[in-house]
Amino acid sequence: MAQPLKDMINAASVAALADGVAAARAGFARDRFVADALAGLDGKELKARVNHVAQTLHTTLDLPFPQAARVLREATAHVRLDMWSGWPATDYVAVHGIDHLDEAMATLAVITPFATAEFAVRPQLDRHRDAALAIMRDWADSDDEHLRRLASEGTRARLPWGSRVTWLMAPGPTLPILERLRDDPSEYVRRSVANHVNDLAKDHPEAALALLRRWHTGGGEHTARVVRHAARGLLRAGHPEALGLVGAAHGSGTVEALTIADTVTIGDRIPFGVTVRAEQSGPLLLKYAIARNGSRRVFHLAERVAEAPGDIFTLARSHSFRPVTTRAEPPGPRHIEIIVNGEVRATAPFTVLA
Repeated sequence: MAQPLKDMINAASVAALADGVAAARAGFARDRFVADALAGLDGKELKARVNHVAQTLHTTLDLPFPQAARVLREATAHVRLDMWSGWPATDYVAVHGIDHLDEAMATLAVITPFATAEFAVRPQLDRHRDAALAIMRDWADSDDEHLRRLASEGTRARLPWGSRVTWLMAPGPTLPILERLRDDPSEYVRRSVANHVNDLAKDHPEAALALLRRWHTGGGEHTARVVRHAARGLLRAGHPEALGLVGAAHGSGTVEALTIADTVTIGDRIPFGVTVRAEQSGPLLLKYAIARNGSRRVFHLAERVAEAPGDIFTLARSHSFRPVTTRAEPPGPRHIEIIVNGEVRATAPFTVLA
């Protein structure tokens, strides 16, 4: 069984941070910091653990923020931090550096290669909109891929786990960063750019499509893959123009046969089979949806490329009804939909049993 993420904030991660700070700050009460940071840690979840260690760091360092920030920057030269030892340091900067933009951003720039600072830049963006964004635009030109990625990731409208920054929901402010990084040599950076545009497409699909059209026309060594990944939400929704960007004709293709078991018990998988005929050459993006009253969820099925009209593709798959904590699956009637290049081409009923 995988180790819970919260357990990665532990004695070893706290000790690594303590060693780095102690090496950079004479007189730092290393052992007291470790003891206080570990006290009560077992009863906390992940982000609460991070916050607790960060607050303990603040109390133990007991320095004005500009001096504390210099200590944290120097600490990275003494100990190789990682995500778990460095996260409390970036959290400390996020909370206590809010009135010290330049010192805070400079410190996050130093720490982010070891422990990504995308969450910690959000308060700065919220408080110091134009000045913080200008710094991040400069980061997009950095030689360090981690800093370039931070420029894109930290400004995402819907950054997972990140605090919401309302003005980032608008379609314009971050475009200069994305334009600089769309064909970045690092896949790490390019994936962030694609995720950023996918976020944009959820709230402003037309603005996202206009951007992707421009990139598609402009070309670049990596542009096609970035466009494809950035458009994945639009492709899932069957948006005709997004399909066109990846060379797929909207609605092209037919389902020759669809078979599915009559019933499935919660906790099991239901098998189904599909035969698809291409109506013209080119990509076939195949999805399926599981629907009931008040709910419809779309899943990836397959991608195929037809060499000629009439090409046949047969697939055998199964869908899990294993219970998960984020979603209850009540028993009752369902139907499956097979979606070919954005259009539902076949449906079939089945029943979920308790």
